[in-house]
Order: sequence, then C-alpha cells, then structure tokens
Amino acid sequence: MVIAVIIGIVVVLAVLAFLLPRLSRHPERATKKTFGTAGNVAGKMPGPLGRWGRKPFDSTSKWAGKGASAGRKGRDKTPG
Repeated sequence: MVIAVIIGIVVVLAVLAFLLPRLSRHPERATKKTFGTAGNVAGKMPGPLGRWGRKPFDSTSKWAGKGASAGRKGRDKTPG
C-alpha cells in the first residue's frame, strides 16, 4: 500500500510538471520537505537503525524530484 502511494505521488508530480512546469515547484518542494522531516525523525533511532530508518524517505524524496524533473524535461521537448 505504501509503495502504491509513493508511485502515485511521483506520477502526480510528473504530470503536474508536464502540464504546469512553474506551478509544480511548490508541490515538489512540499513533498521533499515532508519526506525530509520524516527522514530526520526516523534518523534519530540509535545506531544502524537510524540509517536504515532514514533510507526509504531519502529514496522517496529522490524519486519525487526525478519524476518532476522528467515531467519538465518532457515539456521542454514538446513543440510549440
């Protein structure tokens, strides 16, 4: 279920970035901020658990950025 939500967020950001490139920056930043905050909280666990707890949030933030970037690049390549 969590994977489906993450995939949904990435797809929505990519479509939004394709349709409205300038307006997609704010949702992208909000998504990264949310995952960054959750990662910081998970990273406070002791020892290696902190690194392991933080990793899914770092990866998700990276995927969200790549999805939005891909949408903007696709928009740049369209004629007109």
